[in-house]
Amino acid sequence: MRNKGNPKKLAPKLHIFCEGGETEPNYLQHYLGLCGVNDTPRDRVVLIEKRKKTTPVQLVEESIDKKKSYPASDQVWVVYDRESEVKYVDALHNNARQKASAQSVNIALSNVCFEVWLLLHFQKTASRAYSSCRDLIKYSTLTTHIPGYEKNITFSFTKEQIAKARKNAKAMNKTTIAGASPGWTQPHQWNPYTNVYELLDKIDKFLL
Repeated sequence: MRNKGNPKKLAPKLHIFCEGGETEPNYLQHYLGLCGVNDTPRDRVVLIEKRKKTTPVQLVEESIDKKKSYPASDQVWVVYDRESEVKYVDALHNNARQKASAQSVNIALSNVCFEVWLLLHFQKTASRAYSSCRDLIKYSTLTTHIPGYEKNITFSFTKEQIAKARKNAKAMNKTTIAGASPGWTQPHQWNPYTNVYELLDKIDKFLL
């Protein structure tokens, strides 16, 4: 006989849509591993979702569309880079942020690229503003810290290094924002900048 009692309340889930198909998902999966989450738990509450779109606006729109099928208690994050101004103009980033804000979709943005966040695991700042990911990889110390760095790298950061990156990112952002032109009020205008640590903080809360 079917149990007609109250159905079990499902735990809220955190859905993450990444612009990149390798670096960001690999990093987040590594972080989940450090948090004690294996690859296929039945009760997984943090989901790195597959995505078809990659530009900021398209990624936000895709996440909004998927969000319609999620319970109201679930949260959605998108992870993408500022990239060079030639590739993604300011208007595109403004549009993406407006759409995300209107639908309660959260953004983890790195300016100029996710590799800024990776650098902060080893040093206090990204040293300077970089114009593109290629520029950062060529002129920063990233490949000194991670020899042979490639987009499909398998990460091996420690909890201590990630805690250091969190601290460094907050300090770097504060300095960047303080030195920005008065009219620059959005993260995609602040270089260097990253708020990936906010996503990690949210993951921690979902795993409690």
